[in-house]
Amino acid sequence: MYDLKIVNGLVYDGNGTEAVKKNVAVKDGLIVEVGDCVGEAKQIVDAAGAIVTPGFVDVHTHYDGQISWDEELKPSVNHGVTTAVLGNCGVGFAPCKAGDRDKLIKLMEGVEDIPGTALHEGIQWEWETFPEYMDAIDKRPHTIDFAVLVPHDPVRVYAMGDRAVFDEPANDEDIAKMQTMVREAMEAGAVGFSTGRSDVHKTADGEWTPASEASKDELVGIATAFQGLDYGVLQAVNDFDMVRPEDNFEKEFELMEAYFRASGGRPGSMSLMQRDFAPDDWMKIIKRSEALNDDGLDISLQVAPRAIGVFNGLNCTFHPMMAFPSYIAIRDKSLAERVAIMRDPDFKKQLLSESIVELAGPGSFVPPLVDIMISQFPDLAEKMFKLDNDGTVDYEQSNETSIAGKARRDGISVWEKAYDILLEDDGNALIYFPVYNYTEMNYDNVYTMLQHPKALPGLSDGGAHVGTICDASFPTYLLSYWTRDRVNKGQAGIKLSRALQMLTADGADYLGLKDRGRIEVGKKADINVIDYDALSLGVPKMVQDLPAGGQRLLQPVSGYRATFVSGEQVIENDQVLAARPGRLVRMCA
Repeated sequence: MYDLKIVNGLVYDGNGTEAVKKNVAVKDGLIVEVGDCVGEAKQIVDAAGAIVTPGFVDVHTHYDGQISWDEELKPSVNHGVTTAVLGNCGVGFAPCKAGDRDKLIKLMEGVEDIPGTALHEGIQWEWETFPEYMDAIDKRPHTIDFAVLVPHDPVRVYAMGDRAVFDEPANDEDIAKMQTMVREAMEAGAVGFSTGRSDVHKTADGEWTPASEASKDELVGIATAFQGLDYGVLQAVNDFDMVRPEDNFEKEFELMEAYFRASGGRPGSMSLMQRDFAPDDWMKIIKRSEALNDDGLDISLQVAPRAIGVFNGLNCTFHPMMAFPSYIAIRDKSLAERVAIMRDPDFKKQLLSESIVELAGPGSFVPPLVDIMISQFPDLAEKMFKLDNDGTVDYEQSNETSIAGKARRDGISVWEKAYDILLEDDGNALIYFPVYNYTEMNYDNVYTMLQHPKALPGLSDGGAHVGTICDASFPTYLLSYWTRDRVNKGQAGIKLSRALQMLTADGADYLGLKDRGRIEVGKKADINVIDYDALSLGVPKMVQDLPAGGQRLLQPVSGYRATFVSGEQVIENDQVLAARPGRLVRMCA
């Protein structure tokens, strides 16, 4: 008697091979047979007309706070993810002394755009050390499994206290403390360590993140904590010279090389994207990482399947009108009040006659990049779009359908067109701005990135940037757009079998999770049943479902008939069920 049998589906095993019509049988949370599976089962799922895949592994999320209060872990669970990795980019909430909680909340609020009020109310704080954090989040029920990276910023704050600021070097004693904490966390089962060196990451108080300018000695010293371990990965996000001119690509890459080498050969990954500021750097990253791999390292490249973009709206964190003095005067009012005021023709005329002001600077959570982008809005409006949901959401558009293109059509300025769009749908309208990966106004370079043999689907930031993005939908987009919709438009795409391999086995192999990522006998029964032809995304909607009334963007999705974690069904026809089989993944006993 099986616990579960999935029948009549096209099974993609995760190895990159083509699908075969087979049945899959599950017992005690494991796959016990793939084939005829003639035995009886307590639960039978008919997958006729659907594909059957391993559960997806998302290597880059930020549920570090949400994990302590939220059982469902939306939106990742809605997009086929059965294992999520927390603690990326060097930010998180452990280790943490009681007196430093506010520091870490402000850090996460600024870097990852998660409402501080929601974090203050939601986080349970049942820990101080990282192993205590792991124990605390493991004892709470969740829909999906999760693994944790040890984040650099809280480790640095714990070791250095108030000296842990961006321009304060760590001394030998500080580094030794950090080494000890990281090793302790790894021996408790953490999946790896992460650091962040982004010029756009700032705290809610406008300060640079604690580890953003850590020295080579500090990064090398921490990485040596991995020596002698047969598990663990190193993750890094790095802008490689974007805003601060004193930085340079070669200097930063040499630092990353030293960081990865110091681990004793453990796998690592870096973010890969094209930035308008340095449009050729992504090719340099590929070339330099290939050289490292040829020399014996194992470095993967985390790639997003679409632009690294943000949604602008009156109900979002950012929008084009936010730097006008007239808007600043009303920004603290409710959405309904702002919309009513902005619909007054005299107010509109006054605002559009003004000059924008700088928003970033000391004491401001707004990163300098926002000021740059608002000042360049007339040009950037050529690559800003309103996503109209006419069956599918089109993220790859031309400048003819951009805000600038529509302004030209209507014979008005781009500022006025943006102003009018923001007031649509009672102020809930969204303008999509592909910040990175859209320099040439298409996804041809993204295609090149995705085709790289060391490409890992990543950067979804599930749980983060909740007021500006909803990129936890990346797995669904990779499947629906790159293997189907883009191909149907006559453009280059990716084979479905390969895309599924990237979402499953590749992520599991990178992390060293040998028990999942494939539909094979003996593997964990993390399985998706997907109506591939019906798989689709809608326009994101702002909802208020975080603690303290905090809001976030969620993207409607359809096509997931069923998702199983350890053989228990957590999704049925796109809806979250009551089962909570998710557990913390520990890399050691």
